[in-house]
Amino acid sequence: MPQLSMSRAILLACLIAAAARSFGAGAPTQDGRQRAASPEETRLAETLAGHGVRLDLARGLCSIQAEVVVREDLLEYLLVGPAGSAHETLFLSAVRPSVLNTALLALGVEPGSNARWTPKDPPIDDEQLRQGISPYDVQLPDGGGFHIYAGWKQDGEAYFYRVEDLLRNLATGQSMRRHRWVYLGSSMVPKGRPESGEEAFAADIYQNLINIPFFSEGYTLATAALPECIDQTIWMANSWLLPQRGSVVELFLSRERIEQVPAEIAERLPALAPVPAPPQDGERR
Repeated sequence: MPQLSMSRAILLACLIAAAARSFGAGAPTQDGRQRAASPEETRLAETLAGHGVRLDLARGLCSIQAEVVVREDLLEYLLVGPAGSAHETLFLSAVRPSVLNTALLALGVEPGSNARWTPKDPPIDDEQLRQGISPYDVQLPDGGGFHIYAGWKQDGEAYFYRVEDLLRNLATGQSMRRHRWVYLGSSMVPKGRPESGEEAFAADIYQNLINIPFFSEGYTLATAALPECIDQTIWMANSWLLPQRGSVVELFLSRERIEQVPAEIAERLPALAPVPAPPQDGERR
């Protein structure tokens, strides 16, 4: 593993992020060629790769491998870690959240604002409350973020989806609307006894990385940002598009939309077991 501690890697990512905001991550030179990676960028990419994160500054994206978990039940998360809410997530990854966050910072993103609930003014009355009208106004998450994709190979074919296409809105019967997921960057929370003053990265503690419906704590790295995400009970997987539970796919977080999958990315997608052929007439089922 490259000799660079994660604390130094985070500092290096912040410096690279500052440069990315000034000059544009992966910006081409005046003659149209892609800017060569600096030694610092190369060291950071190598360090992150040793922790399971592929950083592609030239394309403005990073990726991790994740396992398909919940296909037939309600979802609250798109991605969690092993100690997170695995019973209500579409994908699970063993990558440490703070390591993935380092890669996201290196891509030049800045934390946006989480959803916020404020009491309506004037307050609603009891009759409106009985009608199911919310007593709160919700301000949607806002700020920079990522387009998220999932990809894999099966039977020699590459499958590459916007993650919204893999999610079903039970209220509309349609897939989730495509949008940019807002980067929150998690937060620091007390660690151990309060008097110690020690803090830890919340996403590392709770291991919930990307949420679908809104949560006020803001402990995740990124959040969906659609008005309908105020509802926690309408999200399921489009299971007919997904491989079986336990299948390993690659998740991509990209600063810009990916209009066409680069051949290099398509080639490295994790390969799943071939789909069994259906039985022929007369064969035992």
